[in-house]
Amino acid sequence: MSEQTPPPPPPPHPFSIPNLPFFPPFNSNSDQNPTPSPSFYVQPQFPTKRKRTGFRRKAANPSPSPHSAEIPNANPNPATSVSADLADEIIVINKEATAEAVTALSAGFPADSLTDEEIEANVVSDVGGIEQVNYILIRNHILSRWRENVTSWVQKETFKSLIPPHCEPLLNSAYNYLISHGYVNFGVAPAIKEKIPAEPTKANVIIVGAGLAGLAAARQLMAFGFKVTVLEGRKRCGGRVYTKRMEGSLKYASTDLGGSVLTGTHGNPLCIIAKQLGLSHHKIRDKCPLYRPDGQPVDPDLDRKVEGAFNKLLDKASVLRKNMGEVAMDVSLGAALETFRQEYGDSVTDEEINLFNWHLANLEYANAGLLSKLSLAYWDQDDPYDMGGDHCFLPGGNGRLVQALAENVPIVYEKTVHTIRYGVDGVQVIAGSQVYEGDVALCTVPLGVLKNGSIKFVPELPQRKLDGIKRLGFGLLNKVAMLFPYVFWGNDLDTFGHLSADQSRRGEFFLFYSYATVAGGPLLIALVAGEAAHNFESMPPTDAVALVLQILRGIYEPQGIEVPDPLQSVCTRWGTDSFSLGSYSHVAVGASGDDYDILAESVGDGRLFFAGEATTRRYPATMHGAFITGLREAANIASYATSRSMQSKIDRNPSMSTESCAALLADLFREPDLEFGGFSVIFGGKAADPKSPAVLKVLLGGARKKVIGEGEHSNKSLFQQLQSHYNQQQQLHVYTLLTRQQAMELREVRGGDEMRLNYLCNKLGVKLIGRKGLGPSADSVIASIKAERSNQRSNSSMLS
Repeated sequence: MSEQTPPPPPPPHPFSIPNLPFFPPFNSNSDQNPTPSPSFYVQPQFPTKRKRTGFRRKAANPSPSPHSAEIPNANPNPATSVSADLADEIIVINKEATAEAVTALSAGFPADSLTDEEIEANVVSDVGGIEQVNYILIRNHILSRWRENVTSWVQKETFKSLIPPHCEPLLNSAYNYLISHGYVNFGVAPAIKEKIPAEPTKANVIIVGAGLAGLAAARQLMAFGFKVTVLEGRKRCGGRVYTKRMEGSLKYASTDLGGSVLTGTHGNPLCIIAKQLGLSHHKIRDKCPLYRPDGQPVDPDLDRKVEGAFNKLLDKASVLRKNMGEVAMDVSLGAALETFRQEYGDSVTDEEINLFNWHLANLEYANAGLLSKLSLAYWDQDDPYDMGGDHCFLPGGNGRLVQALAENVPIVYEKTVHTIRYGVDGVQVIAGSQVYEGDVALCTVPLGVLKNGSIKFVPELPQRKLDGIKRLGFGLLNKVAMLFPYVFWGNDLDTFGHLSADQSRRGEFFLFYSYATVAGGPLLIALVAGEAAHNFESMPPTDAVALVLQILRGIYEPQGIEVPDPLQSVCTRWGTDSFSLGSYSHVAVGASGDDYDILAESVGDGRLFFAGEATTRRYPATMHGAFITGLREAANIASYATSRSMQSKIDRNPSMSTESCAALLADLFREPDLEFGGFSVIFGGKAADPKSPAVLKVLLGGARKKVIGEGEHSNKSLFQQLQSHYNQQQQLHVYTLLTRQQAMELREVRGGDEMRLNYLCNKLGVKLIGRKGLGPSADSVIASIKAERSNQRSNSSMLS
């Protein structure tokens, strides 16, 4: 898994760039980077990272790309973004609203708007209004309170005394959303594990793959009450996260042969898991000396100059893609950089060229892809979504997280899935001669496996998804892990780099990670990136280790330091591993961030789902990205299952009885989505769709001063009859179906309930009817609303 998560845009490079003929002058005031604007997700000022640790470099002043959404001057505190006349309606939960907003930002929530997922879930009835502001304040407070103690189970009742009664529906909405979508009350803490039901009561889910995505989904679904079976082809769980114990001559060490760096501690769910387990982090230190091919240290001044100039060259490439527009999708980042570099021919020294190539190798490491394959337009499209915070090693390896997540999860090992059948009646997942049947399947295999066609889908996946699989890139990173008798490289650094004189081998052992402080023994890892990573797949392990030792001895023996032979060494082969066929994804030429969304789409009307690092446009190529997609798909599976269950009841009983309709309506209208005067509304469908259905209830009866005039709609007779037969103690409810837009228009009518009735009857031309008059069409709408609400609550039903 990748060890890169882009931090917030850094300030301009602090080092001045001399007039090296190799690097052209650059206008630093230009708009440099058409990537999604980070103003959409207002970034707290987290420390930036040196790119020597394999993190992507970003230009100083990103500008929006065609696919981004931008909110100008977004404010971390949503309460400050409303007009003065609405300010009195804003609730006050905590004086630290801005700090809580920063916590929400680190978890991926926008500063002053809802996520698409929240809108889809109908968390508020009126998107963009005061209700949304109060919802966001409540949501942020719940999230922040749980983050203060992630070993606890946060109870909804804790917040009731802080929330005005009229905002209790928003509390229910925010709490249910955060639980069902895995933002709170997830993980492996005892207080959370004890909430998992002893026996499943819901649908049967077959999960293909026991990596981080599969394990996250499995635990969450089990907590929701689903029956889960995980099929894993390997003899172990974890997928591309693999911690191996190395030993020799009474020396021991745990080495991460796959994903190894926790990229960002602010909001990172894997850091939350680590905290629940009581595990500490080791911050990767910034010190990273570079050594020339002959083993001598690179001159620090030249190092700084070339690094700064390299960043300026990336800035120039960003300006180029902005000027090119959509054409940039068909151009590689490598082609752009090479074009700029060739303009200056032979007017640079060999050492400058070697340093430049080292930075290119580092860029290929960060993206697990050749620069000739990376999209100039979108290679860094995920930059605005950084978690923020330090980049860390986990002492003892990330396998400790994997083992905790796999505890009590029903995993069947050495089951290589080759066929997944899906249809209206459920799914069949076939491994060898065994057929596993279920209601739903979740496929979490790496993109490399999907590209290879190792799994046959019946029916075939939609062409849209097949095209997305083809467009996205899946690159390669390999490692040589070596356990030595002692630490000869020093304990004062975590990384150091080595330059190559051969451009085609620039990524060969270009960066070394010291794990001596976290592995339990003197462990050193050499990275192989870019074209060298592919060539490495066929290199004999003894040759690889010999080359690494040659580099190390060239660096340290001139300093009078002896480099011993390793006690044990391991070489990875992720490219030929049939269960991965590569390392992690990137945006290739011709692709965009949209392709990550396409890969995430379910197929078969909610029967087949997909998760994994290549299904998230915000956090691709990261361990936490894979984990988050597992939580995401658990929520999606639960939503579909609830809707399917409700639809099944409707199919068995197409028209509800008067009694069941009355009971269901009464239950739904206990928490209306909208309420004004004697009118209340419950919404179905998507909040963003103005034509989505709504059920309106009108309270008639009691003291009314006047009635609708004689010349008006035929509903007048009903209204007059009600007024003459019911006194203040007697009331009647009547109903009708509307669209969301009509309901919102009705709310804005001034003059009281009678003017609203007039508008309803004359302007909209609807009839108000009693419960008995609600027919099959209304039954379907009511059932769908009930299903959606049940889904929002079912995942937190364990509270009761």
